[in-house]
Amino acid sequence: MTIIEKILAKHAGKEKVTPGEIVDIEIDVRLARDFGGANVVKNLEDNALKIADPQKTFFTFDCNPTGSDQKYAANQQKCRLYARNNNIQVYDINTGIGTHLAIDQGLALPGSTLVSTDSHANILGAIGAFGQGMGDRDIAAAWARGSVWFKVPKSVKVTLKGAKPTKISAKDIVLNLLKYFGANSLLGSAVELYGIAINSLSLSDRITIASMATEMGAIAILFPPSEEIIEYCALRSGRKIEPIYADEDEVYADTYTLDVTHFKHSVALPGTPHGVVDLKEVEGLKIDSAFIGSCTNGRIDDMREIAGILKGKKVAPGVVLKIVPSTDEVWQQCLKEGIIEIFKEAGALLGNAGCAGCASGQIGQNGPGEVTISTGNRNFTGKQGKGEVYLASPAVAAASAIAGHITTTDNIPEKPSLFEGHQTSIQETKKILAHPDESKPTVIEGRVWLVIQDDIDTDMIFHNQHLAITELSEMGQFTFGNLRGWEDFSKKARDGDIVIAGKNFGAGSSRQQAVD
Repeated sequence: MTIIEKILAKHAGKEKVTPGEIVDIEIDVRLARDFGGANVVKNLEDNALKIADPQKTFFTFDCNPTGSDQKYAANQQKCRLYARNNNIQVYDINTGIGTHLAIDQGLALPGSTLVSTDSHANILGAIGAFGQGMGDRDIAAAWARGSVWFKVPKSVKVTLKGAKPTKISAKDIVLNLLKYFGANSLLGSAVELYGIAINSLSLSDRITIASMATEMGAIAILFPPSEEIIEYCALRSGRKIEPIYADEDEVYADTYTLDVTHFKHSVALPGTPHGVVDLKEVEGLKIDSAFIGSCTNGRIDDMREIAGILKGKKVAPGVVLKIVPSTDEVWQQCLKEGIIEIFKEAGALLGNAGCAGCASGQIGQNGPGEVTISTGNRNFTGKQGKGEVYLASPAVAAASAIAGHITTTDNIPEKPSLFEGHQTSIQETKKILAHPDESKPTVIEGRVWLVIQDDIDTDMIFHNQHLAITELSEMGQFTFGNLRGWEDFSKKARDGDIVIAGKNFGAGSSRQQAVD
């Protein structure tokens, strides 16, 4: 069996499972975040359900760690009250991103299972564990039963041939993988990564890559645990680790070998995480802001790297640099090492530990027309604000903030770019990425809406600014409210209407509201 098959079989109490088989598996770690937590509580209370095991059940408040939004504050307090009454631990707004805490606090171990209302719960693949984002109803069921059903995915083996080039980061690796596989070539697959370049990756690097499995449409990207990972998890958990590895004679659904020595510094163009180009194609593009953080690039290794770049330098005039560590532990370590002083002297804005710009309500959002270079995992329209977001590595984001335009650490100019005269529009720069016409003739009878677009994400179906809504009757009015050209869909739609969309509809998230 493959890694994921062994994990699922073990937690289903079976000797063997096969792709396509539906199994009921025990969940070792059961999380709910601040925006989804209130809905989980509502589902539990509406159905008079009890918690199966409070010791395995947790709230993590990472979307709005400032409590700056009244709806978030209300939902957080609702979860706190429920937690007090049911002996559930809360990782409150001062602790950081839930999936990172699960690893760092020793809640999840290699070979374990975890579910969360976080669509990037598959970050757990970084330690060889199975993590999955789910809708709030499924999470409520998992909290009440202690188990939940899954369909065993097919497994794909990807081997990176050669040694990683010195200045190619983990973010560059995953962006190059996104460029190769796109948003749906690996749809519904569990990917195992192998090769010399993989063996040497740190935990931070593995988290960066694992966190973007969602953007590829994959169930998870799983790393066979290294000795370093095993030692870290043993130290953090105080438990003996029994890692799971694939059988040598396992036959994968697909296998790929890619030469990592050919990987380039890369950037994802606005609107499409898989719209990846060589950084040289956009180098010199003026930026308004830079963001460094998120569950993809907020670890202490990331903070140390950008501190080394920013030390003794200043953010370009008119550019705003926003930095958000992933956890309070990282924040405190930055304080001890003098990294925060470097950030502030460079002119950066530092935020509370958490998800930051990926979730409305915390720093990292941008405004209409604003050009941002970001280390996040998503740049769908409206996800990180109303501006245009380019995805890149922390080093590129820091270098670009100093330069005032997109660049690498090797090409930071003595004098930064300034805002003067006409600025190149985003529409002009988008010409870099060609969009071939792949539409096909279709004949349909009846009242049907044709939304012929691939990879429509649940952020487009239901914007994250409405996540605090818990009543089904209030959700429908926001359908497609963040899908460009379809913002007025809910005003025109009638009961029983049909939507026909492109490939991978509803991609990239565990957002229950989109389903509802």
